[in-house]
Amino acid sequence: MIQEQFTDIIQLIKQSRSKAIAAVNTEMINLYWNIGQYVHNRIETAEWGKSVVKELADYLQRSEPDLKGFSDKNLWRMKQFYQTYKAFPKLSALLREISWTNNLIILSRTKSIEEQEFYLRLSSQEKFSSRELERQINSGVFERTIIGNTKVSSVMRELHPDITNTFKDSYIFDFLNLSDSYSESDLQKGLISQMKNFILELGKDFLFIAEEYKVQVGHSDFYIDLVFYHRGLQCLVAFELKSDKFKPEHLGQLNFYLEALDRDVKKQNENPSIGILLCKDQDHAVVEYALSRSLSPTMVAEYKIQLPDKQLLQQKMQELLK
Repeated sequence: MIQEQFTDIIQLIKQSRSKAIAAVNTEMINLYWNIGQYVHNRIETAEWGKSVVKELADYLQRSEPDLKGFSDKNLWRMKQFYQTYKAFPKLSALLREISWTNNLIILSRTKSIEEQEFYLRLSSQEKFSSRELERQINSGVFERTIIGNTKVSSVMRELHPDITNTFKDSYIFDFLNLSDSYSESDLQKGLISQMKNFILELGKDFLFIAEEYKVQVGHSDFYIDLVFYHRGLQCLVAFELKSDKFKPEHLGQLNFYLEALDRDVKKQNENPSIGILLCKDQDHAVVEYALSRSLSPTMVAEYKIQLPDKQLLQQKMQELLK
């Protein structure tokens, strides 16, 4: 009993520490925003030329040698930071919820305000480190998510109207280091052994439940490759892994698993289960035909074992948006 009380104290300390760090970060972002605004206004009104920013950086260094992070290069970044977001007040809170380093990564690696907002929200929601954020941008998660929003069954949209941006059209498993010839068992074992990276690719709202999850129907046992629970959608998510190209009959197997989960596993307060079929390749026309008559909330997605070509992803996304 006493030990539990000690644990409560530790939780209080951690919560307070987290709030203090968040408050310091917010104040620092406020400072950089205000400096960026000040420099921007002075240059816009022609009171300052570009050389004045260098003079300011030198003056700060001489006057306050202990100050770090106020070189002329960083001052220009603060100005760019303010210029980029000054017309979008709705993003103000998000900018202050992530680190300055992550703000700079998003600022330098994205091309549109839509992409910037996407990564701001994702970084805030998933609490990405700078390395994790870099990996998401490198893997084209913005483009893959936009494309993925067009590839879910109508039933899934009806059951989960808030499903936008939850799933992707393709998943990147470059961390598996698989050989050219691998089996579904190799893929499954690799994902289990690299669960942290797998969750990072899926999104941190996914909670892993089990591999080879057994469901019993009649006198027969069946095994679902991977089962997760999604906190936001409040439902079970079944993943079936295929080491070859998508075939329409794969959906029949997945639909059967979803029926078993909903009848025998799903709790009353949970939403209907979702099925994700992960295939090595897919013919988009075949997928469209197969999903059009599907009565289950399912999705077909590709997976790649190497990072994608971002230019090709961007081109594909633009074609879909047109």
